[in-house]
Amino acid sequence: MNKGYLCIVLHAHLPYIRHPEHEYFLEENWFYEAVTETYIPLLDMFNRLINDGIDFRITLSLSPTLIEMFNDDLLRERYTRHIERLIELSEKEGYRTWGDIRFEPIVKMYRKRFLRIDYLFKEVYRRDLTSAFKALQDAGKIELITSAATHAFLPNLSMYPEGVRAQIEIAAEHYKKNFRRYPNGIWLPECGYVPGIDRYTKEAGIKFFFLDTHGILYGTPSPRFGVYTPISCPSGVAAFGRDARSSKQVWSSIEGYPGDFDYRDFYRDIGYDLDFDYIKPYIHPDGIRTYTGLKYYRVTGKTDNKEPYVLDNAKKRAEEHARNFIVNREIQIHLLSDTRRFRRAHLKPVITATYDAELFGHWWFEGPEWLDFLLRELFLKHRNFTTITPSEYLCLQDSHSKGLQTCQPSMSSWGNKGYNEVWLNSTNDYIYRHLHKSTERMIYLADRFSHSSPPHLFTSSLLERALNQAARELLMSQQSDWAFIMKIGTASEYAKKRFEGHIETFHRLYQSIISNNVSERWLTEVEKRNKAFQDINFRIYCSSG
Repeated sequence: MNKGYLCIVLHAHLPYIRHPEHEYFLEENWFYEAVTETYIPLLDMFNRLINDGIDFRITLSLSPTLIEMFNDDLLRERYTRHIERLIELSEKEGYRTWGDIRFEPIVKMYRKRFLRIDYLFKEVYRRDLTSAFKALQDAGKIELITSAATHAFLPNLSMYPEGVRAQIEIAAEHYKKNFRRYPNGIWLPECGYVPGIDRYTKEAGIKFFFLDTHGILYGTPSPRFGVYTPISCPSGVAAFGRDARSSKQVWSSIEGYPGDFDYRDFYRDIGYDLDFDYIKPYIHPDGIRTYTGLKYYRVTGKTDNKEPYVLDNAKKRAEEHARNFIVNREIQIHLLSDTRRFRRAHLKPVITATYDAELFGHWWFEGPEWLDFLLRELFLKHRNFTTITPSEYLCLQDSHSKGLQTCQPSMSSWGNKGYNEVWLNSTNDYIYRHLHKSTERMIYLADRFSHSSPPHLFTSSLLERALNQAARELLMSQQSDWAFIMKIGTASEYAKKRFEGHIETFHRLYQSIISNNVSERWLTEVEKRNKAFQDINFRIYCSSG
């Protein structure tokens, strides 16, 4: 008997990184690695489930910046070269490890894997991953939702309603352009929320979003059903709360599944392990050692003496962990549904389990296998719960005329300590005076030029291009990734350079527009570097909304 539901939510996002001015750029590899290790393996796994007649439901947020990279011809071409180089390296490794019973099977696994990914990308998906995900949504198995335009941490922009509104409405229009419908839901970047943000999601026609556990539990009034049914914000938009137990069980490398000793160790990579002259053609052209994606060791334990990875053992552990997760959710659903509050209300609880999509395959190599086992087991062996999407759960409530409890969520995020500290601290606080001033100036530009005729030194086309590019540069400076990277200290110089570059370009555009002196040649160069959101309209920043 079905007593409740499991809503699995994967959030897929990367910052917009595109450097046509360089033949090779290290940080672009973040995108290529995620395509190889997460996005295509997930697509492949979902399509296998459909072909095998497995019924399932998954919710997947695709950030607009990620979709922009999926759709970029330059990055598609560079990714093709990337996967072809991996195939070449795996073949080279096949000769080097021939006859080595420890590593030859692993190398064969990688070569087979890379060849399949190359085939899927070129022949099946036709280099168009956005359309591949759209096809899954059209099949009714996956609900795709959006995120803020450039994944800005909205609480730190909330003093400028025009800035928050622009992030959300640009995202909704971008989703419509790519998926031929408006999104029902949005992933608030970093689950960052302050009261009032739901009003802007309501204006964009969005019906639901997700919050960390305490954002719901500390709401006013305290919700009767905790995070196990969504609440209705004062605006009428629904908020689903993350279930801490199911989330921690999967994402934690210490207490969760990914830290199991049989799983692949992410940090041991042949880019660092092998002889420099041998590996040099497959790392940074300047000789900087980098990850290649070929990793031959398992977690083993807290030791530098790692043992070779054994794929069959890892698969068995993934299957065991999938069953363990199901048993734990069965117990959780049974206990929840038997409580007096749920019985009296005739409600079925929903467990909302939210994860970064890149955990599956990239950080946790066996993650897609675990998810595959999980979804098959739930379909083939009837349990007391099934998977569901947020839209389906809300429709279910409506069909039974069961309104959601109205509650004002509290300020929250899913960052360390649960509030804004990750994105506002001594490592990154300097960025906000620039972000706030730039936002003020963008609102001024939008108000001044939205209805007026162009100054006499401008053509209308040049003015419009300059204003739209100013909006584009502002959006790119607002990416939450820059503050996050500065905080954790990895690639912090790159994050600072990107942030400061977008701010500098914005202010040069601002001064050029105000002084009627935009260089078309320079503007064209800027547009080529940052060409995201081609349909952007600067008027989105008008103070009138």
